[in-house]
Amino acid sequence: MDFEEIYRTYFNDVFVYIRKLSGDENIAEEITSQTFFKALSSINKFKGECDVRVWLCQIAKNCYFTYLKKNSKTENIDNLEVLNIQDFTCDINEIISNQEQSKLIQNALHTIPEPYKEVFMWRVFAELNFKEIGQIFDKSDNWACVTYHRARNMIKEKLEETNL
Repeated sequence: MDFEEIYRTYFNDVFVYIRKLSGDENIAEEITSQTFFKALSSINKFKGECDVRVWLCQIAKNCYFTYLKKNSKTENIDNLEVLNIQDFTCDINEIISNQEQSKLIQNALHTIPEPYKEVFMWRVFAELNFKEIGQIFDKSDNWACVTYHRARNMIKEKLEETNL
């Protein structure tokens, strides 16, 4: 697959991932452009050990975190939008619809430890499947699935502690 085809195939995936992560379309455009520029300059180093989409999303995440550091906006990591999480149960979806309660969910996400937090973010924001997440961590897809569900349960427990 040539780079132009990679660009056409994965541009929207990377853009949507960064837009969900940042909550800002302009930032998403900028980071997506940086991502493909970096990918182009290092395509010869890509060994194909993971899916191209996973590789691009890793570059995008690193570009986004670099952007946050350079622009002193690290608080945006704490204020990630956790809306439209389809994997949660119905009662959790109702909670998300309320802005104040959504903030509690964001805070709960911030408190869970790694790798749970990152696996949850890859699954929800990047919409990666468990196989792709497993590849990122050099683990099995079963490990990714278990880690994601544990993260989800941690968030639910934090919400229950706040008596929602």
